[in-house]
Amino acid sequence: MTISYGALAGLIAAIAFLILVLFTIPMLIRTAKVLKETSATIQTTNESMKKLSEDMDGLMDQTHNLLDQTNDLMIDVNGKMKTLDPVVKAAADLGESVSELNDSSKKIAKRFSSNHFSHAGLVSSIAATAFARRRRRRGEN
Repeated sequence: MTISYGALAGLIAAIAFLILVLFTIPMLIRTAKVLKETSATIQTTNESMKKLSEDMDGLMDQTHNLLDQTNDLMIDVNGKMKTLDPVVKAAADLGESVSELNDSSKKIAKRFSSNHFSHAGLVSSIAATAFARRRRRRGEN
């Protein structure tokens, strides 16, 4: 039996193809395993993302409620601040008046000390003024 060159070339090509298929089978099996693992990982990731999305929705609802309560609280605080404004203004005016009174007292004390009044002269002057007022009041009554 004689084999022609064409048949021999076909046989060599068939054997080469068989060897190629035999070497690709393990690689295809490994690729199938990797694809299964990848599919499982993607499925787990999808479930985790769904759970995370649900948790974020709950958190956003709670945040929304908290912001509403904060807005209500700020409205209440602003209203109370408006009622306190006159009190703060009155306290500022009182502080200003006390400061002016202190300045006037210092000026009077300085004037008395610069005139070099003696203690006796100052006391007698104050006493004379007090008695004069008392006499005037008695005369009016």
